[in-house]
Amino acid sequence: MTQVTSTAAETWLRRWDTQQERYIADREERFTVLCDVVEAALADVEQPVVLDLGCGPGSLAGRLRPRLPHATIIGIDSDPLLLGLARSHYTDGITWIDADLGTGDWVAEVPRTIHAAVSTTALHWLPEHKLAELYRTVSTLMAPGGVFVNGDHMGPGDEYLNGLAAVVRRRRAARAGVEDNEDWGAWWDAARTAPELAALAQAREERLVHKDDHNANTLTTPSHAELLRAAGFSSVAPLWQVGDDHILVAVKR
Repeated sequence: MTQVTSTAAETWLRRWDTQQERYIADREERFTVLCDVVEAALADVEQPVVLDLGCGPGSLAGRLRPRLPHATIIGIDSDPLLLGLARSHYTDGITWIDADLGTGDWVAEVPRTIHAAVSTTALHWLPEHKLAELYRTVSTLMAPGGVFVNGDHMGPGDEYLNGLAAVVRRRRAARAGVEDNEDWGAWWDAARTAPELAALAQAREERLVHKDDHNANTLTTPSHAELLRAAGFSSVAPLWQVGDDHILVAVKR
């Protein structure tokens, strides 16, 4: 498959960041806090292994790299177009694995022991039973003292509070000036028709499975915490929140 140039990848990733901020006005702060947590948790680990689950175009892994220059960072995703952008743009010190988190196949491609697993705005695409299995697998791989850190929208689980959370999100976007940014659909429409991304877009089209069975509207923060404790994590709590946007941290004792 023809690889997109690093210059083109950088352009598309800047555009990706802009459209993502439409939905997560505090996205950079979320990244920074998440990196703070991982850096602090792994401060005494000489050569940590970090998995980025559902890494997309590498936004989180790329921000973790300078914070953890001694770490092995592995990004896992099954979207050929987004992985292609990640591979072309982030060429130093990150391993990219093409694998579906909804199956167990990815486990054979990572080290037997990891020290952190991270994710942002990705795991809500998994149905609950597959998410529970993923949590169990990550827990099995996790070294004692290791952390799972997930940044995502997690609803309060109450219809009225869900509505208030939506108001908080909209008004924060308005204050940040991102409410008119390019949206998700427009970005993908443009990417699918861009000549420089044609090979990657074709690979994506051939592989894509529509993800209708997901947990985005069903799992609350306490629900995620319950699944993580059942998987073997002993301490679980949100350490950052704006509206329904959380960073949830779980520790393997």
